[in-house]
Amino acid sequence: MTVTPKGFAGELRTSPVSHATITGIGGYRPKRVVPNSEIVERIDSSDEWVRERSGIIERRFAGEGESVVDMSVFATEPALAMAGIEAGQLDAVIVATVSWPYQTPAAAPMIAERLGSKAAAFDISAACAGYCHAVSLATDMVRAGTAQHVLVVGVERLSDFTSPDDRGTAFIFADGAGAAVVSRSESPGIGPTVWGSDGAQWEAISQTESWIDVHEKNLGWPHIGMAGQTVFRWAVWGMAPVARKAMDAAGVTVDQLDAFIPHQANVRIVDAMAKQLGLPADLPIARDIAYTGNTSAASIPLAMERMVRHGEIPSGGLALQIGFGAGLSYAAQVVVIP
Repeated sequence: MTVTPKGFAGELRTSPVSHATITGIGGYRPKRVVPNSEIVERIDSSDEWVRERSGIIERRFAGEGESVVDMSVFATEPALAMAGIEAGQLDAVIVATVSWPYQTPAAAPMIAERLGSKAAAFDISAACAGYCHAVSLATDMVRAGTAQHVLVVGVERLSDFTSPDDRGTAFIFADGAGAAVVSRSESPGIGPTVWGSDGAQWEAISQTESWIDVHEKNLGWPHIGMAGQTVFRWAVWGMAPVARKAMDAAGVTVDQLDAFIPHQANVRIVDAMAKQLGLPADLPIARDIAYTGNTSAASIPLAMERMVRHGEIPSGGLALQIGFGAGLSYAAQVVVIP
Protein backbone atom coordinates (compact mmCIF):
# COMPACT_ATOMS: atom_id res chain seq x y z
CA MET A 1 0.00 0.00 0.00
CA THR A 2 1.34 3.40 -0.97
CA VAL A 3 0.87 6.18 1.57
CA THR A 4 0.71 9.78 0.34
CA PRO A 5 1.73 12.38 2.95
CA LYS A 6 -1.09 14.80 3.69
CA GLY A 7 -0.54 18.28 2.31
CA PHE A 8 2.95 17.52 0.96
CA ALA A 9 3.57 17.12 -2.75
CA GLY A 10 7.23 18.05 -3.00
CA GLU A 11 10.53 16.47 -1.89
CA LEU A 12 12.05 16.68 1.58
CA ARG A 13 14.64 19.42 1.81
CA THR A 14 18.18 18.16 2.44
CA SER A 15 21.59 19.77 2.77
CA PRO A 16 24.07 19.57 -0.11
CA VAL A 17 26.92 17.13 0.45
CA SER A 18 30.13 18.94 1.38
CA HIS A 19 33.66 17.94 2.41
CA ALA A 20 35.18 17.45 5.86
CA THR A 21 38.66 17.77 7.31
CA ILE A 22 40.43 17.80 10.68
CA THR A 23 41.04 21.44 11.56
CA GLY A 24 42.47 21.02 15.05
CA ILE A 25 44.20 18.42 17.19
CA GLY A 26 44.95 18.40 20.92
CA GLY A 27 46.17 16.06 23.59
CA TYR A 28 46.46 15.70 27.33
CA ARG A 29 48.86 13.41 29.19
CA PRO A 30 48.43 13.22 32.97
CA LYS A 31 51.33 14.55 35.01
CA ARG A 32 51.98 11.31 36.90
CA VAL A 33 54.75 9.42 35.10
CA VAL A 34 54.86 5.69 35.89
CA PRO A 35 58.12 3.99 34.83
CA ASN A 36 58.36 0.25 34.35
CA SER A 37 60.15 -0.01 37.69
CA GLU A 38 56.81 0.69 39.45
CA ILE A 39 55.06 -2.08 37.56
CA VAL A 40 57.42 -5.03 37.21
CA GLU A 41 57.79 -6.28 40.79
CA ARG A 42 54.15 -7.36 41.15
CA ILE A 43 54.25 -9.26 37.85
CA ASP A 44 57.67 -10.84 38.49
CA SER A 45 59.20 -9.12 35.48
CA SER A 46 61.83 -6.54 34.54
CA ASP A 47 62.20 -3.25 32.74
CA GLU A 48 64.08 -5.02 29.95
CA TRP A 49 61.30 -7.60 29.50
CA VAL A 50 58.60 -4.93 29.26
CA ARG A 51 60.60 -2.86 26.76
CA GLU A 52 61.34 -5.89 24.60
CA ARG A 53 57.75 -7.17 24.71
CA SER A 54 55.91 -3.88 24.19
CA GLY A 55 58.33 -0.99 23.59
CA ILE A 56 56.96 0.79 26.65
CA ILE A 57 59.44 2.73 28.79
CA GLU A 58 56.88 4.63 30.87
CA ARG A 59 53.22 5.52 30.89
CA ARG A 60 50.94 8.15 32.44
CA PHE A 61 48.29 7.58 35.11
CA ALA A 62 45.59 10.09 35.99
CA GLY A 63 45.90 11.82 39.34
CA GLU A 64 43.56 11.38 42.25
CA GLY A 65 40.14 12.69 41.23
CA GLU A 66 41.27 13.43 37.67
CA SER A 67 38.35 12.18 35.62
CA VAL A 68 37.64 11.26 32.01
CA VAL A 69 35.79 14.57 31.73
CA ASP A 70 38.73 16.57 33.13
CA MET A 71 41.22 15.00 30.74
CA SER A 72 38.88 15.48 27.78
CA VAL A 73 38.49 19.20 28.47
CA PHE A 74 42.26 19.64 28.78
CA ALA A 75 42.77 17.90 25.41
CA THR A 76 39.98 19.80 23.70
CA GLU A 77 41.09 23.34 24.50
CA PRO A 78 44.21 23.29 22.23
CA ALA A 79 42.24 21.47 19.52
CA LEU A 80 39.64 24.25 19.46
CA ALA A 81 42.40 26.87 19.43
CA MET A 82 44.09 25.23 16.44
CA ALA A 83 40.75 24.99 14.64
CA GLY A 84 40.14 28.67 15.29
CA ILE A 85 36.70 28.17 16.79
CA GLU A 86 35.02 28.46 20.17
CA ALA A 87 33.11 25.71 21.95
CA GLY A 88 29.84 27.50 21.24
CA GLN A 89 30.36 26.82 17.53
CA LEU A 90 30.37 23.06 17.98
CA ASP A 91 27.35 21.24 16.61
CA ALA A 92 28.17 17.86 18.12
CA VAL A 93 30.53 16.19 20.59
CA ILE A 94 31.40 12.51 20.13
CA VAL A 95 33.42 10.81 22.87
CA ALA A 96 35.07 7.42 22.31
CA THR A 97 35.79 5.68 25.60
CA VAL A 98 35.41 2.40 27.48
CA SER A 99 36.47 3.71 30.88
CA TRP A 100 33.80 6.29 31.75
CA PRO A 101 32.50 4.71 34.99
CA TYR A 102 28.82 5.58 34.49
CA GLN A 103 26.42 3.45 32.47
CA THR A 104 24.48 6.68 32.06
CA PRO A 105 24.69 9.60 31.50
CA ALA A 106 27.40 9.61 28.85
CA ALA A 107 30.57 11.61 29.39
CA ALA A 108 30.00 13.72 26.28
CA PRO A 109 27.19 15.97 27.61
CA MET A 110 29.27 16.71 30.71
CA ILE A 111 32.28 17.56 28.57
CA ALA A 112 30.15 19.81 26.38
CA GLU A 113 28.79 21.58 29.46
CA ARG A 114 32.27 22.13 30.87
CA LEU A 115 33.32 23.64 27.55
CA GLY A 116 30.27 25.91 27.45
CA SER A 117 28.52 24.09 24.60
CA LYS A 118 24.92 22.95 24.16
CA ALA A 119 25.82 20.75 21.19
CA ALA A 120 24.43 17.27 20.65
CA ALA A 121 26.69 15.00 22.69
CA PHE A 122 27.04 11.24 22.97
CA ASP A 123 29.56 8.47 23.69
CA ILE A 124 30.53 5.49 21.58
CA SER A 125 32.19 2.27 22.72
CA ALA A 126 34.53 0.68 20.19
CA ALA A 127 37.58 0.36 22.45
CA CYS A 128 40.91 1.01 20.70
CA ALA A 129 39.14 1.57 17.36
CA GLY A 130 36.76 4.11 18.91
CA TYR A 131 38.54 7.26 17.75
CA CYS A 132 38.57 6.20 14.10
CA HIS A 133 34.91 5.20 14.38
CA ALA A 134 34.11 8.62 15.83
CA VAL A 135 36.05 10.42 13.08
CA SER A 136 33.99 8.52 10.52
CA LEU A 137 30.71 9.47 12.21
CA ALA A 138 31.80 13.11 12.47
CA THR A 139 32.82 13.15 8.81
CA ASP A 140 29.45 11.81 7.71
CA MET A 141 27.64 14.37 9.89
CA VAL A 142 29.60 17.23 8.37
CA ARG A 143 29.32 16.00 4.80
CA ALA A 144 25.55 15.47 5.14
CA GLY A 145 25.05 18.98 6.52
CA THR A 146 24.02 17.84 10.01
CA ALA A 147 26.96 19.72 11.51
CA GLN A 148 29.61 22.23 10.58
CA HIS A 149 32.02 21.49 13.43
CA VAL A 150 32.18 18.23 15.40
CA LEU A 151 34.45 17.60 18.37
CA VAL A 152 35.84 14.07 18.52
CA VAL A 153 37.46 12.96 21.78
CA GLY A 154 39.26 9.70 22.51
CA VAL A 155 39.80 9.38 26.25
CA GLU A 156 40.60 6.63 28.73
CA ARG A 157 41.34 6.17 32.40
CA LEU A 158 42.38 2.54 32.03
CA SER A 159 44.40 2.48 35.24
CA ASP A 160 41.06 1.90 37.00
CA PHE A 161 40.40 -1.23 34.94
CA THR A 162 43.88 -2.76 34.97
CA SER A 163 44.94 -5.41 37.46
CA PRO A 164 48.46 -4.63 38.76
CA ASP A 165 48.97 -8.38 39.17
CA ASP A 166 48.07 -9.42 35.61
CA ARG A 167 51.34 -10.21 33.84
CA GLY A 168 49.67 -9.88 30.45
CA THR A 169 48.20 -6.39 30.88
CA ALA A 170 49.59 -4.59 33.96
CA PHE A 171 52.40 -2.94 31.99
CA ILE A 172 50.34 -2.02 28.92
CA PHE A 173 47.38 0.22 29.72
CA ALA A 174 47.52 3.90 30.65
CA ASP A 175 45.49 7.11 30.84
CA GLY A 176 45.12 10.16 28.60
CA ALA A 177 42.94 12.06 26.16
CA GLY A 178 43.20 13.22 22.57
CA ALA A 179 40.81 15.50 20.69
CA ALA A 180 40.19 16.54 17.11
CA VAL A 181 37.84 19.03 15.49
CA VAL A 182 36.23 17.81 12.27
CA SER A 183 34.94 20.73 10.19
CA ARG A 184 33.33 21.52 6.86
CA SER A 185 35.90 22.27 4.18
CA GLU A 186 36.15 23.16 0.52
CA SER A 187 38.22 20.08 -0.34
CA PRO A 188 38.27 16.47 0.90
CA GLY A 189 40.32 16.02 4.08
CA ILE A 190 39.15 12.64 5.36
CA GLY A 191 39.05 9.58 3.14
CA PRO A 192 36.46 6.80 3.23
CA THR A 193 36.55 4.66 6.35
CA VAL A 194 37.19 0.93 6.06
CA TRP A 195 35.81 -0.73 9.15
CA GLY A 196 34.34 -3.91 10.56
CA SER A 197 34.32 -6.38 13.41
CA ASP A 198 34.92 -10.01 14.31
CA GLY A 199 32.63 -10.71 17.22
CA ALA A 200 33.55 -14.40 17.23
CA GLN A 201 36.84 -13.40 18.89
CA TRP A 202 35.31 -11.11 21.52
CA GLU A 203 37.01 -12.94 24.39
CA ALA A 204 40.48 -12.02 23.10
CA ILE A 205 40.18 -8.60 24.78
CA SER A 206 37.39 -8.18 27.29
CA GLN A 207 36.36 -7.08 30.72
CA THR A 208 36.98 -10.16 32.83
CA GLU A 209 33.88 -9.66 35.00
CA SER A 210 30.49 -8.36 33.90
CA TRP A 211 28.82 -5.62 35.91
CA ILE A 212 26.41 -8.32 37.10
CA ASP A 213 29.37 -10.26 38.52
CA VAL A 214 30.73 -7.12 40.13
CA HIS A 215 27.38 -6.45 41.78
CA GLU A 216 26.58 -9.98 42.91
CA LYS A 217 30.07 -10.99 44.03
CA ASN A 218 31.24 -7.63 45.41
CA LEU A 219 34.40 -7.78 43.29
CA GLY A 220 35.41 -4.12 43.39
CA TRP A 221 36.72 -2.74 40.09
CA PRO A 222 36.45 -5.13 37.11
CA HIS A 223 39.59 -5.64 35.05
CA ILE A 224 40.40 -5.95 31.35
CA GLY A 225 41.99 -9.20 30.24
CA MET A 226 43.73 -9.97 26.97
CA ALA A 227 44.94 -13.02 25.05
CA GLY A 228 48.15 -11.39 23.88
CA GLN A 229 49.25 -13.82 21.18
CA THR A 230 45.77 -13.99 19.64
CA VAL A 231 45.58 -10.22 19.47
CA PHE A 232 49.11 -9.92 18.10
CA ARG A 233 48.43 -12.33 15.23
CA TRP A 234 45.08 -10.73 14.42
CA ALA A 235 46.52 -7.20 14.45
CA VAL A 236 49.59 -7.98 12.35
CA TRP A 237 48.03 -10.24 9.73
CA GLY A 238 44.47 -8.94 9.75
CA MET A 239 44.95 -5.17 9.95
CA ALA A 240 47.53 -4.62 7.20
CA PRO A 241 44.93 -5.58 4.54
CA VAL A 242 42.45 -3.18 6.16
CA ALA A 243 45.02 -0.38 5.99
CA ARG A 244 45.63 -1.14 2.30
CA LYS A 245 41.89 -0.99 1.62
CA ALA A 246 41.71 2.42 3.33
CA MET A 247 44.51 3.70 1.09
CA ASP A 248 42.83 2.25 -1.99
CA ALA A 249 39.51 3.83 -1.00
CA ALA A 250 41.24 7.21 -0.67
CA GLY A 251 43.17 6.77 -3.94
CA VAL A 252 46.51 6.97 -2.13
CA THR A 253 49.67 4.87 -2.41
CA VAL A 254 52.26 4.27 0.31
CA ASP A 255 54.76 6.61 -1.33
CA GLN A 256 52.24 9.46 -1.04
CA LEU A 257 51.86 9.12 2.73
CA ASP A 258 53.51 11.59 5.09
CA ALA A 259 52.80 9.59 8.25
CA PHE A 260 51.55 6.26 9.55
CA ILE A 261 49.63 6.60 12.83
CA PRO A 262 48.30 3.25 14.03
CA HIS A 263 46.73 2.51 17.40
CA GLN A 264 49.54 2.33 19.94
CA ALA A 265 48.94 -1.24 21.08
CA ASN A 266 52.49 -2.55 21.02
CA VAL A 267 55.59 -1.35 19.21
CA ARG A 268 56.15 -4.84 17.79
CA ILE A 269 52.69 -4.71 16.20
CA VAL A 270 53.41 -1.24 14.82
CA ASP A 271 56.72 -2.36 13.28
CA ALA A 272 55.25 -5.58 11.89
CA MET A 273 52.35 -3.70 10.27
CA ALA A 274 54.76 -1.21 8.72
CA LYS A 275 56.72 -4.11 7.25
CA GLN A 276 53.57 -5.81 5.95
CA LEU A 277 52.52 -2.56 4.26
CA GLY A 278 55.93 -2.01 2.71
CA LEU A 279 56.17 1.52 4.09
CA PRO A 280 59.22 3.59 3.07
CA ALA A 281 62.05 3.50 5.59
CA ASP A 282 61.99 7.29 6.03
CA LEU A 283 58.22 7.56 6.61
CA PRO A 284 57.41 8.99 10.07
CA ILE A 285 55.66 6.28 12.10
CA ALA A 286 53.97 6.95 15.44
CA ARG A 287 55.63 5.15 18.33
CA ASP A 288 54.05 7.22 21.06
CA ILE A 289 53.50 4.07 23.11
CA ALA A 290 57.09 4.27 24.41
CA TYR A 291 56.27 7.15 26.74
CA THR A 292 52.47 7.12 26.85
CA GLY A 293 51.54 3.44 27.01
CA ASN A 294 48.42 2.00 25.43
CA THR A 295 45.64 4.53 25.93
CA SER A 296 43.06 2.70 23.78
CA ALA A 297 40.70 5.24 22.17
CA ALA A 298 43.06 8.11 23.01
CA SER A 299 46.18 6.65 21.42
CA ILE A 300 45.81 7.81 17.80
CA PRO A 301 44.95 11.46 18.50
CA LEU A 302 47.64 11.61 21.20
CA ALA A 303 50.20 10.22 18.77
CA MET A 304 49.18 12.63 16.01
CA GLU A 305 49.23 15.57 18.43
CA ARG A 306 52.78 14.75 19.51
CA MET A 307 53.99 14.42 15.91
CA VAL A 308 52.33 17.69 14.87
CA ARG A 309 53.59 19.56 17.94
CA HIS A 310 57.16 18.35 17.40
CA GLY A 311 57.08 19.19 13.70
CA GLU A 312 57.68 15.56 12.72
CA ILE A 313 54.89 15.56 10.12
CA PRO A 314 53.78 18.33 7.73
CA SER A 315 50.52 20.22 8.00
CA GLY A 316 48.53 19.42 4.88
CA GLY A 317 50.26 16.06 4.40
CA LEU A 318 48.53 12.69 4.40
CA ALA A 319 48.38 10.31 7.35
CA LEU A 320 47.08 6.76 7.41
CA GLN A 321 45.45 6.03 10.76
CA ILE A 322 44.04 2.71 11.92
CA GLY A 323 42.50 1.63 15.20
CA PHE A 324 41.92 -1.97 16.28
CA GLY A 325 41.06 -3.74 19.49
CA ALA A 326 38.33 -5.20 21.68
CA GLY A 327 35.26 -6.39 19.89
CA LEU A 328 37.22 -7.30 17.91
CA SER A 329 36.66 -4.01 16.08
CA TYR A 330 38.68 -2.00 13.61
CA ALA A 331 38.52 1.16 11.50
CA ALA A 332 40.98 2.96 9.22
CA GLN A 333 41.06 6.11 7.10
CA VAL A 334 43.50 8.42 5.36
CA VAL A 335 43.32 11.99 6.68
CA VAL A 336 44.92 15.33 5.90
CA ILE A 337 47.18 16.38 8.77
CA PRO A 338 45.93 19.59 10.46
